[in-house]
Amino acid sequence: MDETNDVGAAQRRIVDHLKRSGSCTTAAIAETLGVTTQAVRPPLAELEDLGLVTSELLSTGTRGRPPIGWSLSALAIGLFPDRHSDLTIELIRAVRAAVGDDGLLDVLVERDRVQHEIISSAFPPDADVATRAEVLAGHRRDQGYMAEVVADGEDLLLIEHHCPVCAAATECQGLCRNELDLFQRVIGEGAEVERTEHLLSGDERCIYRIRVSPVRN
Repeated sequence: MDETNDVGAAQRRIVDHLKRSGSCTTAAIAETLGVTTQAVRPPLAELEDLGLVTSELLSTGTRGRPPIGWSLSALAIGLFPDRHSDLTIELIRAVRAAVGDDGLLDVLVERDRVQHEIISSAFPPDADVATRAEVLAGHRRDQGYMAEVVADGEDLLLIEHHCPVCAAATECQGLCRNELDLFQRVIGEGAEVERTEHLLSGDERCIYRIRVSPVRN
């Protein structure tokens, strides 16, 4: 469950204030919202329990117990509008309009070249197919794909349980086509990579079957 959805009206007022003002003391928050510090403390504690705010003691240069400063955590960004998917789609359409489909393909090819270099640089010496698949899955997990490698008989399955760029992939089918080519180049000549399930085709996830080629004497 997304805990950012559990924010009530009192917590929301505090979050919005911290977003506008930055770090604030309990007293400053109460003054701005027109309530007492006693009224502010419970919703602040609830926000802290949810991981949406952080607290630290502020240095005042005077004697006495320093006040507590409250700030939004990185998790709190989920409470505010996020249009990165819309922006990505707008950029794809703008590139297509400016340079055409061939130009857009060139952009995707360059992106995949960079991705291939990044993934390949993480391979240990003499990495076999299984190791390459695990490194690829780790890279994809870092990108938010919830990827894992599981054995299926003599084959390996690269399973991606989530697609963080689904909106972009829907707008630009070349992303998925190039992705399959990228995986094949990453895994190398010792295996064949085939997409057997595809989120954009109505499946629940994307699955890539990696068939290891028999060793030839």
